[in-house]
Amino acid sequence: MIISTKTLASLFFLFSLFSACVDLSQPRDEDGAATGTPAEQQEYAGNSAAQDDESTTDVSVNPSEFEGTYEATLPCGDCDGIHTVITINNNHTFRISSEYLGKNKKIEDNGPFKLIENASIIHLQGTETDLKLKIGEDKLFQLDKDDNVIEGEHAKDFVFEKRDM
Repeated sequence: MIISTKTLASLFFLFSLFSACVDLSQPRDEDGAATGTPAEQQEYAGNSAAQDDESTTDVSVNPSEFEGTYEATLPCGDCDGIHTVITINNNHTFRISSEYLGKNKKIEDNGPFKLIENASIIHLQGTETDLKLKIGEDKLFQLDKDDNVIEGEHAKDFVFEKRDM
């Protein structure tokens, strides 16, 4: 059985969209790699075991610094792409709209978001959405199931660019 690159990318997107795994057992750098010595990583993991799986950030983080509308056309195995628009609101809510190009299918969702990993990651949680994105300058980078920025030849396909207002 031969599976096309588009099909793999689409399956990967859907898997990461609906099955976010949280692993905050180690401190990570901007690229998602574990930081510190192995002893420090083990100590951090032991200390964080008593904490929630997801820790929110200090209330001093201001969503207005990254609020706005972001968009990308994500790969799709059985369509021409999934044009996705994400709006981040100042009141800790989001709206997402995904249109399957070449099909008559559109999914819309909304809900609250949490800032995690020292406000470097935004976690969108709605009825149909469970998505983590790394916050960049005027960009949001979709994370895989292990909370790492997607890499490889299709990495650019998973970057949401901020619209000019």
